[in-house]
Amino acid sequence: MSETQNDILVHTEAGVATITLNRVDKKNSLTRAMYSTLADTFEAAAQGTEVRAIVLQGDVAVFSAGNDIGDFLQQPPASQDSPVFRFLRAIATFPKPVVAAVCGPAVGIGTTMLLHCDLVYAGDNAAFSMPFVNLGLCPEAASSLLVPQMLGYHRAAEALLLGEPFMAEAALEVGLANRVVPPTECNAIAQAQARKLAAKPLSSLIETKRLMKLGQTAPVLARMAEEGESFGRMLGEPAAREAFTAFMAKRKPDFSQC
Repeated sequence: MSETQNDILVHTEAGVATITLNRVDKKNSLTRAMYSTLADTFEAAAQGTEVRAIVLQGDVAVFSAGNDIGDFLQQPPASQDSPVFRFLRAIATFPKPVVAAVCGPAVGIGTTMLLHCDLVYAGDNAAFSMPFVNLGLCPEAASSLLVPQMLGYHRAAEALLLGEPFMAEAALEVGLANRVVPPTECNAIAQAQARKLAAKPLSSLIETKRLMKLGQTAPVLARMAEEGESFGRMLGEPAAREAFTAFMAKRKPDFSQC
């Protein structure tokens, strides 16, 4: 089965659903429509046995630049039912294995969605960043909870407060990536690992993942909701307005009055 919806490609074969971010001319920046497709795909794949594992991938040169700023400003998330929050809840609660292949920039949600994947393979050109503060915003995807757990507080503070990129080897060191590989091999390696998973007993995969995440899902969803409320409020505040105005004008923001 193959289908194309907007800028998301979905192909299911041999129990593996491959989701490809396919908006390379815009650095795979994510729109409201793309989030809707991602949410629908994860929600559908959670049911039944046709899909036994998911591969989430981008291009060899870019995974995702995060939100499409123009689309984001026109249609900001107005509630917890907004497509972006639907997607985050869907990937956070997805019961089957999710394998990610990440090459090039992974910005904002391009990094935080990986916190909810089970296996992450990074091209040696991967660059991860969570520059929410630089946009006058706060973390999302429960990253304010999960990043300190994974990186330790001080490294998390560097990543979330400064918002500066860290490279593939650093991601490997802190456990965000399973392996660093040449970019041209990354998608194939992720696909091979997903096919190994798809050949295993689905009930065992689901139960093992459930047990590993036991006690974590409720705090993650609660933190997502709290972050979402803060995120929505901060969108209307002076810092975010200045950040986005400066971005659209291609100038450096001035936060001296924020």
